[in-house]
Amino acid sequence: MSSLAKEFTKGLWKEIPPFRLVLGICATLAVTKSFLNGIGMGLATMAVLVCSNIMISMLRNVIPKKVRLACYIVIIASFVVIVELLTQAFMFGLYQALGIFIPLIVVNCIILGRAEAFASKNSVVRSALDGLGIGLGYVIALGFVGALREILGKGTILEGSQYMIHLFGQSFKPFTFMVEAPGAFVCLGLLLGVMNLLGD
Repeated sequence: MSSLAKEFTKGLWKEIPPFRLVLGICATLAVTKSFLNGIGMGLATMAVLVCSNIMISMLRNVIPKKVRLACYIVIIASFVVIVELLTQAFMFGLYQALGIFIPLIVVNCIILGRAEAFASKNSVVRSALDGLGIGLGYVIALGFVGALREILGKGTILEGSQYMIHLFGQSFKPFTFMVEAPGAFVCLGLLLGVMNLLGD
């Protein structure tokens, strides 16, 4: 496998953020009450990650080392504002569901970590692929956690859309614990255990 392909694929399993890198846990626990919320948050984070990786890689030789973190935060915050405004304009329901967690992408450890550890040291193409791979892994992880919590906690999938499906019959009693805050911890803990069992 070529080195460029490895930069992309590492984020899909080997370095998948919430499970392998154990980063981005706040959003993973808070917004994954449903599959669509998880996917929406993952896509917003991925957009910021890819764009900030590209910009930081382009400016890596211009940004002074002593103020690099402040510069990274300004770049990341700029893209977060763009994503927030686009979400508010074109996906208002999702914007309302995610609430404060869209602006909080600014302090997501995944994005700042990739900026410091990767984008500031590599080319634009490699940084874009790194951001895309890690971001896509994050989308998959949040979508999976959201789907699992929604299925067990509500008995539905795609809640909040016109395509919502009730997966079980009338006699199904939802395990409502799964859509509460403690359920998020239990779900994440179980998935972390499964990931550790499966290994690399």
